[in-house]
Amino acid sequence: MNNQKQRLWTRDSSILLGGFFVSIFLIVYIWWPLAEEYLSYVDWDGAWWLYIDWLLIGIFLFMSVAIVSHANLKTDLLIVFVGICGGLAIESWGTQTNLWHYYTAERPPLWIIPAWPIASLSIDRIARFFDWGIKQMDGRLRESIHRSAFILFYWIIFASFLTLMLVFVSPTFNKSYTLLSLVLCVLLILTPTDHRFAVLTFLAGAGLGYFLELWGTTRQCWTYYTFETPPVFAVLAHGMAAVAFWRAGLLMKLVGERIQSKKRMSVTGSE
Repeated sequence: MNNQKQRLWTRDSSILLGGFFVSIFLIVYIWWPLAEEYLSYVDWDGAWWLYIDWLLIGIFLFMSVAIVSHANLKTDLLIVFVGICGGLAIESWGTQTNLWHYYTAERPPLWIIPAWPIASLSIDRIARFFDWGIKQMDGRLRESIHRSAFILFYWIIFASFLTLMLVFVSPTFNKSYTLLSLVLCVLLILTPTDHRFAVLTFLAGAGLGYFLELWGTTRQCWTYYTFETPPVFAVLAHGMAAVAFWRAGLLMKLVGERIQSKKRMSVTGSE
């Protein structure tokens, strides 16, 4: 069991990687006109390498490697499900309130939704790598960091994010989507379950989010109402979304365990 956990490549890695490439293929196939338009900008008869989007390729390769490391479908499928539902909710909020819009004018575009579970899996791997690194430290130092520094970091990071969020979304205070988003963020921030892992997840999400937002805004795939490339809020919002997805997964897992427990008790009682 422990040896399985230490392996970077597991049997589930092959399944997950296969599903990842199938998803990419389906996106390209279904929305081929968008892919064809994108490829039309490349001068294939000239210095084509100058037109290739190396940032996109780098992000693609990084996430490919990240999602297959220590893959475990029992937990990863839940991350994928939460990522799809959460991504759809976030994209609906942003596009319906005009905080950002896509060049296709879809509100939201369905082709962007699969990117959310893929990013969620990558963030999960990054956060767990950070957590592993901290656990390699001296036990007494690790305990000190856990009890003091991370609690302080937590409140500084999330209070700063909430302040920034209030400023950024202020033009849409009259929208129910924005009010619900604010209430959800406040509830998540005020009810921390694990300060350390929340901070690590936020940092992992914001780190990956920077490169995703840099690519999307500089290529004008999506544009924020502030026309920044990218806005600081958008980068940090990936961190908050990652924390929200992680917490949602914990809640769903807890509910599932309780349902299973009640079923076992009813079966035992009937016997």
